[in-house]
Amino acid sequence: MIRLGLSAATAAAILALLLTPAAAQQKQQTPRQSPQSNADTYRQLDLFGEVFERVRADYVEEVTDEQLIEAAINGMLSSLDPHSSYMNAKNFRDMQVQVRGEFGGLGIEVTMEGGLVKVVSPIDDTPAAKAGLKPGDFITHLDGEAVLGLSLNEAV
Repeated sequence: MIRLGLSAATAAAILALLLTPAAAQQKQQTPRQSPQSNADTYRQLDLFGEVFERVRADYVEEVTDEQLIEAAINGMLSSLDPHSSYMNAKNFRDMQVQVRGEFGGLGIEVTMEGGLVKVVSPIDDTPAAKAGLKPGDFITHLDGEAVLGLSLNEAV
């Protein structure tokens, strides 16, 4: 059995490097691809599948298919330019909380002020509105624990 001493990110980078020549060729071609370029694309996808299976079976640590696929997608995007990356659903929700301070499940928009969570606005007919939260209210504790000093993400 082969034991690869690569991280999942390194494995994804290898996959991205292996696919780079095909991606570069496709950029140079017109949108209508020839049967030969389609065959090349499928050969590259077969190579991706082979590397995926090898890493899945022989990687030094156990990794899930989801981890491998997300790392491969992120590697592909980040290799295009330094500003592109992939976010799974959880990371996307976390980013929304950081950027906009919205907690959809509660129906509340919040911000941080003075180390406390401040209600910007509850959304009508949501748990937050039904609990009587008003704009300007401060949330000092969550489940009996103080939020003072926590980031907005940690308070979630």
